Amino acid sequence: MNIRKYSALAVVLLLLGACSLAVAQLQAPKNQVVLLWPDGAPGSEGKSGQETVRISSEGDHVLSGVHQPSITVYLPAKERATGAGIVIIPGGGHRELWMDHEGYRIAQWLSDRGVSTFVVKYRLAKEPGSTYTVERDSLGDVLRAIRMVRSRAGEWNVDPQRVGVIGFSAGGELAALASTRNDAGRRDAADAVDRESSRPVFQALIYPGIPENEIKSLTKDTPPAFLLCGEDDRADISQGLPELYVALKRAGVSAELHVFAGVGHGFGLRDTNHGAVAEWMELLYGWLGEKGLLNH
Repeated sequence: MNIRKYSALAVVLLLLGACSLAVAQLQAPKNQVVLLWPDGAPGSEGKSGQETVRISSEGDHVLSGVHQPSITVYLPAKERATGAGIVIIPGGGHRELWMDHEGYRIAQWLSDRGVSTFVVKYRLAKEPGSTYTVERDSLGDVLRAIRMVRSRAGEWNVDPQRVGVIGFSAGGELAALASTRNDAGRRDAADAVDRESSRPVFQALIYPGIPENEIKSLTKDTPPAFLLCGEDDRADISQGLPELYVALKRAGVSAELHVFAGVGHGFGLRDTNHGAVAEWMELLYGWLGEKGLLNH
């Protein structure tokens, strides 16, 4: 019997097992997961298909088949909590959700710095066979997430007046929509969550899809905006985002714009980011501070 041969095989099997465990841990974060509608989301009645996860070539967990929208909760240590809360909306072209570099990693980075964060798993309007729509179901999930955070603000150590959104790509489109198509809640609603406002206090749009007619929807009451993309992104983003910045300023809305030279789409928060774009989260954090959103 070749002992070396079997020893090598054992090592390989152990390594594969460790990798499988790491994948499982990423697929099922230990953080609290809260269903946005515990009794089922409106419009998802009768839908019971399983969510699917694929691993991208970069090692990202990419999710599809969502019928039970939820938020994954990342809370900072109480002694570090600033009171700010951010609803994080990953992208994926409304066909899938890139949960790591546009979701969980963003949440962890911010919670490590005192911000309570909530990653939205929303329903997808453009995956094959979907009956959902962006403005009814996907946006409805985001607005519900904002209300949910406010309804449990005391439990999660969040100031209801400092709850905002950050969205990436298609998630950026939803963040922009949430900033112009929200309401103050219904005081007579049977569901306590629906009594809360769905208006974000601020918006961060990262290489966002820009909603049609968004510029026409802007008013002086539109939440202040942090805008960021790469100059090598698609023209509707790399040129459209500066146009949105100008429109916000004309409407009397505070806004900050960053366009990174030599950078394309979808960089999110990755270890492989380099140069100025590797520090974009610091720019966001600084902007939150300047807006007085990080005061203890």
